[in-house]
Amino acid sequence: MKAVLQYRASAGFLAALARDAATAGVEAVAVDETDEAGFAREIADADVFLHVLKPITAAMIAAGPRLKLVQKLGVGVNTIDLEACKSAGVAVSNMPGVNSQAVAEMALALMLAVLRRLSYLDPLTRRGEGWSPDLALIDGTGEIAGRTVGFVGYGGSASRLGAALEALGARVIYTARSAKPELPGRFVDLPTLLAEADIVSLHAPLTPETERLINTETLAAMKPGAILINTARGGLVDEAALLAALTSGRLRGAGLDVFAQEPVDPANPLLALPTVVVAPHQAWLTAETLDRSLAVAFENCRRLAAGEPLLNRIV
Repeated sequence: MKAVLQYRASAGFLAALARDAATAGVEAVAVDETDEAGFAREIADADVFLHVLKPITAAMIAAGPRLKLVQKLGVGVNTIDLEACKSAGVAVSNMPGVNSQAVAEMALALMLAVLRRLSYLDPLTRRGEGWSPDLALIDGTGEIAGRTVGFVGYGGSASRLGAALEALGARVIYTARSAKPELPGRFVDLPTLLAEADIVSLHAPLTPETERLINTETLAAMKPGAILINTARGGLVDEAALLAALTSGRLRGAGLDVFAQEPVDPANPLLALPTVVVAPHQAWLTAETLDRSLAVAFENCRRLAAGEPLLNRIV
């Protein structure tokens, strides 16, 4: 069985892939997302497509006539043409929970970085100007303790972070499909969350119903001086509306790991704001997450070969 990973993998990622593939008896090949010729060559006789970020199109599925499984290394499948997979008889599986710890920690890191203006202070300090900052920006610093953090979506990463935030002295509220009384925090509807939260953290999947959930109207409903954190999907946010809310001072800042266009355009005006902290869709990416992800992926390779039901099958 042959599996193709389409990702610009680090040396550590490649070593883990080779190690776990050898243990599973799978031939695993990694191809950079930009290497279209290499991908076409390798996918032609592949049984499994290990998917990370680059969107999978119908043409890509058609280029792999032997494909039996698209295995998402993560949770969100909005980057996969599910109908094309279904039409071609290709199964699709994801792996909920494997990156919950990593995403929770990144969301917390972004909250703290925005509150403490770290993306502004770091280069300033390196230039020897750390004792002469823009005082208006320094007036915008603050602590997690005493603030209300509102989660839009309350799955594995958000609920895990909720407990940590309460321990730090924050008040936690959340909106989700239903209340989760066994978890930290208070269940509220979205309007209540927007009105009460000092920090709004997005953890919802991207669907037609959630696309641009954060827009001019919902941003206006947020508390003045609130912070927006997004470690979910860029399409949840109307970036033009967010830019306006930040430049007007309506929002204190934002921490963004995801963007509507990825890789993010260097000309995106959000990147120029000192009140915004950014990362390149890497909230999930830790060595620990990779170990958990590869274990699930190669277990599904084994199940595929044995004709057994796949873990977390979506299509």
